[in-house]
Amino acid sequence: MPLPVSPVRLTSRDLVLREWEDGDLPAMVELFDEPDIAYRTPLASPFDLNAAREYLQMIRHTRAEGQRLHFAITTDGHRPLGEVLLNLSRGTMGYGVGTAHRGRGLALRAAQLLTDYAHQILELPRLLLEIEADNTPSISVARALNFRPANDEPERVEGKDRALVLHIWAHDAPTRQSAH
Repeated sequence: MPLPVSPVRLTSRDLVLREWEDGDLPAMVELFDEPDIAYRTPLASPFDLNAAREYLQMIRHTRAEGQRLHFAITTDGHRPLGEVLLNLSRGTMGYGVGTAHRGRGLALRAAQLLTDYAHQILELPRLLLEIEADNTPSISVARALNFRPANDEPERVEGKDRALVLHIWAHDAPTRQSAH
């Protein structure tokens, strides 16, 4: 299913996922210019305002092409606390929460909301997470969402002066029961 033309906004009882906006550039710097984010993601490091502008431009470009959705994780619809994203061409999801906002279950709740949207609205039959074996917080989120290790071989990726070995976790859409 193609992406809607208008911005997507996903809400739950205590969470609002909204697409990134120009006014979010300083918050992006605050969230993404961290050693842990630099280590675990392909984002530029240091992540300054220029990097934020380039990232937002990439987000808008891939969104316009129907390839990706990037959401700011918020509790109020305004202040970004992290990001959750969906790469539609690969069926992969990713998430990250700023250091100051960790330990509140934001990644879990945001990833659950995006998983439901991807399966129910976008009708993606399978979602994947790519997680390094030592990334315990991301593995905890994956398990809590009922993602399971896939039988696929780990993906080896070169980046940021180190080799990453990404283990694949899969989540299949619930099968629909037909009414008889």
